[in-house]
Amino acid sequence: MKYSYDQLAKMIDHSLLHPTMTDQELEDGCKLAAKYGVASVCIKPYAVKRAVELLRGSGVKVGAVIGFPHGNSCTESKRYETELACRDGAAEIDMVINLGKALSGDWAYVERDIKTVCDEAHKHGAKVKVIFENDYLAQGGAGLSGDDFKRKLCQISERAGADWVKTSTGYGFVKGADGKYSYQGATEHDLALMRASCSPKVQVKAAGGVRDLDGLILVRDLGGTRCGATATAAMLDEYRRREAAEKSGRAGAQESGTIGMGGY
Repeated sequence: MKYSYDQLAKMIDHSLLHPTMTDQELEDGCKLAAKYGVASVCIKPYAVKRAVELLRGSGVKVGAVIGFPHGNSCTESKRYETELACRDGAAEIDMVINLGKALSGDWAYVERDIKTVCDEAHKHGAKVKVIFENDYLAQGGAGLSGDDFKRKLCQISERAGADWVKTSTGYGFVKGADGKYSYQGATEHDLALMRASCSPKVQVKAAGGVRDLDGLILVRDLGGTRCGATATAAMLDEYRRREAAEKSGRAGAQESGTIGMGGY
């Protein structure tokens, strides 16, 4: 296998963010995260305290979303939401930028909004992922093309103290010409662009649309270090299946004496 199980599992932020998530689903999701040894669970602020209890001693971190999913809360609300989440034990914060302000070109507001959350989180020892919601940015804004807009957000986020820049919430639904809502989430193009637009000290997280092991591997190939996912079990079970098949193939090759004879 190209990467080890731990390398891939520790990329995953197991997402428990569906609007209808019940208390039982939260508990089941935390147990699954612990079983598979992922990096974190990404949950709603009210659930942080319970998730911390469920995951104590597992090595799985608890992350909370802030201003989710549309980033429209005022800055002080985001700061206070961050403070409460960190007090409850959140080790990571995934905040959504104010999209309307960004598209209006009010860059000072956007930077201040991000910096306020970063400063509060860092004060508590937590790290911050800044969510752009790229599905809404494809056409750009404020006189910038879509790609230049995302590059500028990367630069602003880094300056404001972000630890990660993140593609999407997974809930950034765009209304199509047929009236239906859909989203792409993380794309290869955006991941490569965001990785190239930040210094090495800022990491990149993919979210939305990564549903299988090959997608997770591609995120890593493109320089992403985290990936929001709900298909955690399917991805990592598939890893174990491939790993077992590979080992079986090697064992068969050894028995037939073909190791080292070219092409293996």
